[in-house]
Amino acid sequence: MCPGLSDDLQQVDDARKTAIIDRELAKRNIDIAALQETRLASSGSLKEKDYTFFWQGLESDERRLYGVGFAVRNSLLLSVEPPSQGTERILSLRLTTPLGPTHIFSIYAPTLCSTAEAKDAFYEELETRIREIPAKENLFLLGDFNARVGAAHSSWPRCIGHFGVGKLNENGQRLLELCSFHDLAITNTFYSTKPHHRVSWRHPRSKHWHQLDLVITRRPMLNHVLLTRSYHSADCDTDHSLVGSIVRLRPRRTHRSKQEGRPRIDTARTSKPELRECFAEVINKTLEDCPTDSTTARWDFIRGAIYQSASDTFGKRARKNEDWFEAGIEEMEPALATKGAALVKYKRKPCEKTLAAYREARNNAKRVARRCANDYWLKLCSDIQTSADCGNTRAMYEGMKKAFGPSVTKIAPLKSTSGNIIKDRGGQMERWVEHYGELYSRENVVTDTAMENTTPLPIM
Repeated sequence: MCPGLSDDLQQVDDARKTAIIDRELAKRNIDIAALQETRLASSGSLKEKDYTFFWQGLESDERRLYGVGFAVRNSLLLSVEPPSQGTERILSLRLTTPLGPTHIFSIYAPTLCSTAEAKDAFYEELETRIREIPAKENLFLLGDFNARVGAAHSSWPRCIGHFGVGKLNENGQRLLELCSFHDLAITNTFYSTKPHHRVSWRHPRSKHWHQLDLVITRRPMLNHVLLTRSYHSADCDTDHSLVGSIVRLRPRRTHRSKQEGRPRIDTARTSKPELRECFAEVINKTLEDCPTDSTTARWDFIRGAIYQSASDTFGKRARKNEDWFEAGIEEMEPALATKGAALVKYKRKPCEKTLAAYREARNNAKRVARRCANDYWLKLCSDIQTSADCGNTRAMYEGMKKAFGPSVTKIAPLKSTSGNIIKDRGGQMERWVEHYGELYSRENVVTDTAMENTTPLPIM
C-alpha cells in the first residue's frame, strides 16, 4: 500500500486486496490465515464473502510500515475470540477446541538490517506473550520471521527437522534460542516435500530462495501437524508465497454468556376481572412515586413498575415440559444430574478421561429419554385403543386430544364491501346478512346456448 494514496483510493485498494485474499484462501480451503505487512491504520475488522479480516497497526497519522492481521473463515467465528491488545508486529487470537484453547499468533519480525534495539524489543515482547500462555494450552506462531534457521538438525534437534533450507543467520540464531527455551518446533523443517515447497521468498538481487515464513508450535503438538509447505501459485498480491499448514484440530463453539431475561408473565390469568382490578390498584399506587427529573428515569421506573406489578398479580408463566418428560421424571432426573456433573468435571479438567465419562453420561441420558418417550406413547396408544373397544368415546377423544395437542381454530378477519376490517360483533352479523341476501336474491340469467350444451340427467 502506497503512503501517498488518498484515503478514498486507499480504501478501494484495501477492498481489492481483501477480495483477492478471500478468493485465494477459499480456493485452497484454508480456515485461518495470518497476514503480515498489512499496513492498515489502527485496528478493525472487515467481513467478506467467505472470510472475516482482523488487523492491527499504527494510527493513521503515523508512518505504517508493518501491520499484522488474521483472516478467519466465517463458519469459525463462533469458535474464536476476536484479537485484542495487539501491536503492529504481534497479534493473537484464541480458538476453542475439545483439546483445550489454541492460541494463534500472527507475527512480523524485524528484518536482518534492523537495529539490535528493535530486535531485542521484539523478542522480549514475544517471549512475554508466550510466557502468559499456560504450558498445557496449544500454541502456534505464524508469520514472516525474517530469519533463516538453516539445516543444522544435529545442533538443534528439538527445534529443527531433517529438511531445513540454507544457512543460519543472526535472526535465525535469535529465533532458535527462543524456540529452544520454550520447547518450540519449526514445522517447515519436519516434512520431506519438494525443494521449492520448502521456501517462500526469493531475494530480488541474488535470486536465491529462502525459508522466511514459518509455522512454529510446541514440540508435543507436532504430532497434530500433518504437513507444512509453500503454495507459489497463490496470488495474494505480495512477493512472499503462501505457506500453509494442515493441523488436526476440531473447533468447538464458544458459548458466550447472555444477560438473563425477565420471566414471562402468565397472561392467561388476565381474563379474571378480580385480578385486573387488583393490578390497576397496585399500579396506580406504585406510580405515585414516579420521578420527574428526566424522561429516561421516568420511563425506566414506569416500565419496571408495570412489570413488577403484573408479575406479582398474575404470576409468572411456568415452563411446560413434554408430557413424556413429566411422566418419566423419576428416571430422567438422575440421568440428567449425572450428565451435568460429568460436564462440570470435563470443563474443569479437560482430558481424555473426563471427556469419555461425559460422553458416556450423555449417551445414557439420551437412552433414558428415548425409553421414557417410547413407554409414554405406547401406554397412551394402548389407553386410546382400550377406550375405543369399550365404547368410551369421551376417554378416546381425551386421549387423542392429548396425543395431537389442542386444536387451533383460525378465524379469517371479516371485511366490509370497501375492504375495512369489521371488529364489532353487530357489524359482523349485519355483513353476513348482507352477504347472504345478495347471494340468494341474485337473479341469474341462463342462456339457451348453455341449456342446450348441458347434458340432461335421467329422470328418477
